[in-house]
Amino acid sequence: MSLTGRIIGCQHSFVSISALFHLNDDTFGKGEKSQRGPKKTYFFKDTPQKLTVAIGQAAVLLCRVKNLGNRTVSWIRKRDLHILTSMSVTYTSDARFTVVGNPETDDWNLRIAYVQPRDADIYECQVNTEPKIYRAVELKVLDIQARITPSQELYIKKGSTISLTCTIELQDLPPSNVTWYHAGAVIDFDGPRGGVSLETEKGKRGTTSKLLITRAQLNDSGNYTCASSKVTPASVMVHVLNGEHPAAMQHGGTGDVNRRLVLLVLIFLVDTMFR
Repeated sequence: MSLTGRIIGCQHSFVSISALFHLNDDTFGKGEKSQRGPKKTYFFKDTPQKLTVAIGQAAVLLCRVKNLGNRTVSWIRKRDLHILTSMSVTYTSDARFTVVGNPETDDWNLRIAYVQPRDADIYECQVNTEPKIYRAVELKVLDIQARITPSQELYIKKGSTISLTCTIELQDLPPSNVTWYHAGAVIDFDGPRGGVSLETEKGKRGTTSKLLITRAQLNDSGNYTCASSKVTPASVMVHVLNGEHPAAMQHGGTGDVNRRLVLLVLIFLVDTMFR
């Protein structure tokens, strides 16, 4: 073989050996260094950390965790450090607490059904990383009472109009709807009776719902309730009277009460005089 051929052969061998070492270097050297460890687990910061709901509503406390891997998400109640949930498992006897989890969207939300005043607290969504990470959510519960005017009892003459006004002073969370009940049943505004209407107005100070029942009949007597999903309901007793004295009706029965008080005083005086 000529000298030139030997040189070319050596060059090929050198290239082949270099390629081999280059491959080994990528596989066992640079490749190992380029392998990344577990991705850092963190919370999405766009989820709210304060939530306000009214009594009876459902509260959903949001927690989104990125790169959870094989770690565990738990919800803790700050007041008593009670572990409420861990992943999809619930560790409380209160069935109102559940986890709405979806690994595909990184959501591990805590849902509290039929919220009560005692549920107002700070809740922590925790991940068992090292060190542990957590995100706090404050839950506030509004105790709002609906009010009906007139209150307590209403006496009205047969054939006149029953007018009841329900006021809900709930500015931050205006109720989506207001429902009226008569004797425990939802009032049917399109029923065969007719003459029943509702006027609802939503303003800055709250919601006002006015119930009108024309040509009141004796069977329109009973308990009327104004209810909404966000407030404590209010009730009033309506008495439709047939030929009673107007004074007793206009004052919601106070005339009857006053007469009873006068009668009791007279009985007391007579009893005292003849002792």
